[in-house]
Amino acid sequence: MKLSKLERTAAYLALVLFSAATVLPLLTAFFTSMKGDEEFSLGAMRLLPASWHPENYTRAMRMGDWPTYFKNSAIVTAVAVAGSLAFNSLAGFTFARLRFKGKQPIFLTLLVGMMVPAQVVVIPQFLILKSVPLFGGNDWLGAGGNGWLDSYYALIVPELAGAFGVFMARQFYLQFPRALDDAAYIDGAGYLRLFFSVYLPQSGPLLATLGIFKFVAVWNDFFHPLIYTNSEAMRTLQLGLQVFRGEHQVQYNLLMAASLLVSLPIVVMFFVFQKQFIRSMVASSVKG
Repeated sequence: MKLSKLERTAAYLALVLFSAATVLPLLTAFFTSMKGDEEFSLGAMRLLPASWHPENYTRAMRMGDWPTYFKNSAIVTAVAVAGSLAFNSLAGFTFARLRFKGKQPIFLTLLVGMMVPAQVVVIPQFLILKSVPLFGGNDWLGAGGNGWLDSYYALIVPELAGAFGVFMARQFYLQFPRALDDAAYIDGAGYLRLFFSVYLPQSGPLLATLGIFKFVAVWNDFFHPLIYTNSEAMRTLQLGLQVFRGEHQVQYNLLMAASLLVSLPIVVMFFVFQKQFIRSMVASSVKG
C-alpha cells in the first residue's frame, strides 16, 4: 500500500520526535558530565556547560577501586550470560521439540515465573544462598557461616536460568520444520546430537538476542549485588557508582561521566549483534 505525502511526512515526524526523546537523556548526561563543580554549587540549570571539563572522566575513574569493579562485573556478566544461554537454549529446545508427559503444565508453571517480580523472591534466595552447606564457613547442615553470600556464586547462580529466556528459545525453535527431527532420528541421532548438530548451529539470532538481554540485565544490576554482597572486594560497577553520592550532595558531573563509561560495553555489544537481535525478535513472534 502506497502512502500519501502527508502520511509519509507524519510518519517521519513521529520517528524524529521518538528519536529525539530517546537521544535527549543521553545528550543531557553527556553535557552534565562536562560541567564544572561550580555550576552545581551555583544551582545553574542549563543544558550546555558554561565551560567544558573533559578531565571529569579522569577524575571519576580516580575515585573508587574501578579496576576491581570492572573485573567483578566482567566475571559475573560473562559467566552468567554463557551459563544462561546454555540452560535457556536447552530448555527451550526441550519444550519446543520433545514430547513428554506433563509438558504443557510444566511450561505454564514456568511462565508464571515471568509474572513474579524479583523483589518477591529475594528473601527466599537470600536464605538459600546463606544456607549452602560447606561454603563460607557453613557446616554440612548449612549453618554457622555465610554460605555463598558475598561471593561470585551469589551473583552468578541465580542468573543462570530464567523463564523469559526459556520462552524465547521455545518460540524460536518452534519455527523449524518437524522434518528436520525426523531426518535426524532416521540417521540414528539422539536428542543431544539433534540439538548440537542441527539446531544450535542455526541459533545465532536467538543466542545474540538472549545474550544482549542477559548482558544488559546483569551488567546493570544494582539490586542483587546490594543485597548479596557487603565487601569492597565484591563490589560491581553499579555499586561503585555510589562513591559519587555523598551525605549532603551528589557529584552529578562525575556520576554522569562514570555512568557513560560504564554503559559503553552495552552500546558496543548491541551494535555488534543488532542484526541477529532483529532477526530473532521477528522469528520469535511468528509461531506461538
